[in-house]
Formats: sequence, structure tokens, C-alpha cells
Amino acid sequence: MPKKILIVEDEHDVVKLLKYNLEKEGFKVSYTTEGSLALAEIRRDEPDLVILDLMLPGLDGLEICRQLRRNEKYTSLPLLMLTARGEEADRVVGLEMGADDYVTKPFSMRELVARVRALLRRREQPGALKATLQRGQLVIDPSAHNVSLAGRRIELSALEFRLLHYLASHPGMVFSRDQLLDHVWGNDRTVTPRSVDVYVRRVREKVEPDPRSPTYIQTIHGVGYRFAADLD
Repeated sequence: MPKKILIVEDEHDVVKLLKYNLEKEGFKVSYTTEGSLALAEIRRDEPDLVILDLMLPGLDGLEICRQLRRNEKYTSLPLLMLTARGEEADRVVGLEMGADDYVTKPFSMRELVARVRALLRRREQPGALKATLQRGQLVIDPSAHNVSLAGRRIELSALEFRLLHYLASHPGMVFSRDQLLDHVWGNDRTVTPRSVDVYVRRVREKVEPDPRSPTYIQTIHGVGYRFAADLD
């Protein structure tokens, strides 16, 4: 069965270009040109991935992203943002709101299709064979894609979960940003080392009792990050 992609974009020429090329690649494509209709369309059609423009009439892309990540059902739905070249600050905010990747306009269709496939592959990577991890009060269950802290469930996106699980699987080991890109994003990596900081900050805000003084994910200045080794 072909993967379903929803395009949320108000520029008709961009919609036409995306729809034609993605359908040529074998995807089933639907679209809406209004941000205010995007959430209803996602609930109705349940796409496998959403391509989301930041600047939309009605409800903008950041707010759509924020609302989706607040809903348990859509925490792992891959979101690929489209941004203008000069919107670097918005791209960072978009990643912080829960987007998984971004492409800047004007974009190469070959690159965009590659990023779509990469996000879909990441979502499908099996985790059921990995054992549940318990680190202090933090419990990570890959088979159910669940994280809980002191019995309280924590909602993470697919990439946030992969980052947390990888670090927690190697307590005490220090990883540079490039190493995390290699291990967590793999050969499909389409983000920059700066984006690793964004994802770490997002995970900390969700799992740390005090994100300003992290218990679990520690910064090693000038090197990278490590998961605390003295929690068990």
C-alpha cells in the first residue's frame, strides 16, 4: 500500500510541483492550501507524513506543529517543514515545536523526495527487539515507544525518542554532535550539528526535572553530550 503524504501549502505552483513528483515516486498525495483545514484533514485521512509550509493563511505552520505534538496520537507523525531561505530563526523554532526536518525554498525535488523517504524509513525502524531501559526514575520502552518519568508518561516524537534511547543505552559515554548525527540520524542525516542542540533541548524540557540543571542528559563543554552513569 502506498504511503500517504499530506501537503499543507498555500502556493498553488508549489503544491502542483510537489504532488506531481511525489505521485511519480509512488506516494498517495493529498493537499490543503489553508492551515485552518490542516488538522481536520490529518484527522480524516491519517497521513504517513506531512509536508508543512511555515507561512500559511489562518493557522500557521508552527501552530499546526505545536498542536499535533500535543496530541498523543500524532507525536511520531513525521513533519517536514518548508521554509524560505531567510527564515533560519523560524526553522529553529519549528524544530523546537516538534518538526523532524526542513527544506528551504527554492528546493531540489530530488533532495525533498530523499528527505521524505528518510523520515519514513526512520519511522519504520524496528525497536521491538530492544529491551526496556530504566535509568533512575526514567523508563524507556522501545517496544511500546513509551517513556515515563516517576510513573508519568512523557510524549516524545520519533526522533526525540531515538536520541534519548541512544544516549541512555550508553550511560557515561560522551558523544560529539557529529557522532550523534551518525548514530541517531544515520546515513539519512539531513540536519546540522546545530539541530542536535535543538533536539537535546527539547528532550531535556520533557524528561528533566529541572532542564536548566540536567540530571540525565549532561553537556560536556567543548565535546558534546553524555547520559549520566550514576543513576541506577
